[in-house]
Amino acid sequence: MEKKLKGNVAVVTGAANGIGLAIAERLARDGAKLVLADLDETGLKQASAYLSKDLRVEVASHAGDLSEQVTAEKTINLATEAFGKLDILVNNAGGGIIKAFADHTPETLKTTIDRNLWTVLWCSWYAVPKMRKQGYGRIINLGADSVRNGLWDHAAYNAAKGGVHGLTTGLAREFAKDGITVNTVAPCAVNTPQMVAITKSNPALAAKFVSVIPMGRPADMAEVASMVSYLASAEASFVTGQVISVNGGSTML
Repeated sequence: MEKKLKGNVAVVTGAANGIGLAIAERLARDGAKLVLADLDETGLKQASAYLSKDLRVEVASHAGDLSEQVTAEKTINLATEAFGKLDILVNNAGGGIIKAFADHTPETLKTTIDRNLWTVLWCSWYAVPKMRKQGYGRIINLGADSVRNGLWDHAAYNAAKGGVHGLTTGLAREFAKDGITVNTVAPCAVNTPQMVAITKSNPALAAKFVSVIPMGRPADMAEVASMVSYLASAEASFVTGQVISVNGGSTML
């Protein structure tokens, strides 16, 4: 069977580890060539080497802060420089500073917005012209189910991810006739290294996060990557402007 993303070029941000690496691995298995980006240069090199060697996929990478305009520009341009085009953009870079709103500082608030909203804005802003020119594109953002259920200690994080959800619908409508779909995958708690750390350091808080999930467990990273892969494919040609939860039922409808 032919791989559904064969011939596609995908940029995956925040790809050094966690959900981003799981997404990159899934897209690679589905046949895509990859451009990986992350702030963690060492982790990015390790991820690139793993994907290139073990999965035999063509990989290019760029390390830097994607909330800065110049880094986003270089990352998106790398796709066309290395592979001649850009078909898929997965805006996964982020990471919340999860704490009670009153405990935030100006610095942690700014960092939360920069990581989770500006990264998406800049990368999308540079990707859209390339996709419009070729008449095809898939933009998949990583949002958050906590935007919908008001999870404890997530107010500032939700402000950023809520912006991503709003950006999704606006871009989807604006570029619907250009062959570009724009969607968001919104996970609940996911078994990432960060979630494991919270479980160890504050098990009561981790239990609260899981308590709102009817299935009684966090999502696996592969379960999130599976939805991203579908939205990145030609199969999802009539799906746009959607925030699709992968959440074990923590919010419904």
